[in-house]
Amino acid sequence: MTFMKRVGVMHVTDTLDAGGTERVAVNLCNLLPRERFRAYLCTTRRDGALADAVAPDVGRLRLARRWRFDAAALRRLARFVRAHDIEILHAHGSALFVAGLAALLPPRPLLVWHDHFGLPLETRSALLDRPLARRARGVIAVSQPLADWSKQRLKIPAERVRYVPNFVCAPPPNGRPPALPGAAGARIVCVANLRPQKDHLTLVRAMAEVARAHTAAHLLLVGASPDASYRARIEEEIARLDLARSVTLLGERRDVHAILRACDVGVLSSVAEGLPLALIEYATASLATVATRVGQCAEVLDEGRAGMLVPAREPGRLAAALLSLLSAPAERAALGELLRERARQLYSADAIVRQVCEIYEQVLRAKNGTARNGRGLH
Repeated sequence: MTFMKRVGVMHVTDTLDAGGTERVAVNLCNLLPRERFRAYLCTTRRDGALADAVAPDVGRLRLARRWRFDAAALRRLARFVRAHDIEILHAHGSALFVAGLAALLPPRPLLVWHDHFGLPLETRSALLDRPLARRARGVIAVSQPLADWSKQRLKIPAERVRYVPNFVCAPPPNGRPPALPGAAGARIVCVANLRPQKDHLTLVRAMAEVARAHTAAHLLLVGASPDASYRARIEEEIARLDLARSVTLLGERRDVHAILRACDVGVLSSVAEGLPLALIEYATASLATVATRVGQCAEVLDEGRAGMLVPAREPGRLAAALLSLLSAPAERAALGELLRERARQLYSADAIVRQVCEIYEQVLRAKNGTARNGRGLH
C-alpha cells in the first residue's frame, strides 16, 4: 500500500495579538487536516493573547526578532524549516518579509502569502511587497479588490492569486456569560482594535444621538489599543459628549464570543476594510449588525438583506440604524439569523480550509512539475 507523504506547513505571523490576521493564522494551523499536513506556527516578533488558542500538536517557533532585518532570526527559521522538513511557508500579512527571505535560503520552501491588508488600497505602495510577493507560489487575498491589486499592481500571474474570505471558529457556549455594563436588549458591541481606519470616533458621535433617544443603550468597545494617541482621542470624545455612562472600553479580551452572546447589536464604523472578521464573529453569535459600506462589508451583509449598511463617516445615519434595531427586537432576531445562515453557507471553517488546502496542493504540483521539467515558474 502506498501512503501519501504528510507535508509540513508553517504559518508565519508577526504576533499572536487578538487581531483578524492572527486569528486566521491560528485557526488554519488548528484545522489543517492532519492526515495530509503537519502544522507549525512561527511568530517573528512576539506571542500574544491568542497563544493559548493554538492547538497542542502545532509545532511552535518564536523568533523574537529585534529589528526588521535580523539575520540571526532568519538563520533560526531556516534551520527549523530544514530540521522539520517544512515544505510550505504560509506568511500572513507583513510577515511576508521574514518568510520571503527565509524561502530564499536552503532548503528553499515554497512561499504562500496571505494578504490581509485592510487600509484603503490607494494608500498602499506596491514597491515594498513586490519583490518578495512575486516569488510566492500562491497569493491568498481576503477580499476581491486585494486579489485584483496583486494581479494589477504586483504583476503576479492570475493563476497564482485567489480570493479566499476570512472565517472564524466560535467556541461552544461555556458557563455563565461575563458580567457586562448595560442591560439585556440594549447592548451594542464593536469588536475592532483601536486604529484610525476603524473610525470609533464616528461611532462615539453616533452613540451620543442613540443615548439621547434610548437611555438604556450601552456601547461596548472590544479591542486592543496599539495606537495610544488614537485611544486618547476616543476617550476625549467620550468625555466631551458626556457618554461615560453609555460607552465602555473593554480593551483586549479573550472571551469575545461570550461577550457577543450577551449583546444585542453588532456594529463596525470603519472607513476602510478588507473582509472584516468581526462581521463573521457577529454572525456566529446571531447578532443583528450595522456596518459601513466599505471593503466587502456589503458582501457579508448580502447588500443589506442580512444586516444594515450605512455610509462611512456619517454619525447621523449610523445612529438611525442602531436605533431602528434597538427598538425592534423581532427584526433584530430575524436579521441575526439571516446573517448566521449566510456565514454558515459562505464563510464556514470547512469551506475555507478546503480552499486553502487546494492552494497548497496546487503549489506542490507546480513544484513537482518544475522539478520534472527542469525549469522555474514564470
